[in-house]
Amino acid sequence: MISLKVNGTVHEVDADPGTPLLWVLRDNLGLTSVKYGCGEGMCGVCTVLVDGRAERSCVTTVESVQGSEILTIEGLPADHPVKAAWTELQVPQCGYCQTGMMLQAVDVLTARPDLPDGEMAAAMDSVACRCGSHPRVIPAMRQAAGKMKEEKP
Repeated sequence: MISLKVNGTVHEVDADPGTPLLWVLRDNLGLTSVKYGCGEGMCGVCTVLVDGRAERSCVTTVESVQGSEILTIEGLPADHPVKAAWTELQVPQCGYCQTGMMLQAVDVLTARPDLPDGEMAAAMDSVACRCGSHPRVIPAMRQAAGKMKEEKP
């Protein structure tokens, strides 16, 4: 048995230690917001936060994240500035990549909410969006960054 803390809850899962986190989240825990894209960690669609950092769950083994805090989009509060901005500015088109994109944005903006637009765009280039929602991502990140700066003590 493998013990994983996902979205604040500890789960005991029966999985091989080398199983990609993606499949345990989807198949064992029913968290289908975590999507399969390329299976090689290149497209970013499967991004989750592990101890606050964006990780590609398709190439991260469950064994390697035992004892870590794993966050999927379900665990991100509805009023989180990134989620709120994505909704308010209607960033998604088909939505397939958006959970990975939002969690990547949380990581980027938590580390540096003052990033210039060009650096925001570069940080988000690693998440593929076939619909082309990237032009709406930067305004949403800018809005979220402003709220995150306001909320910092």
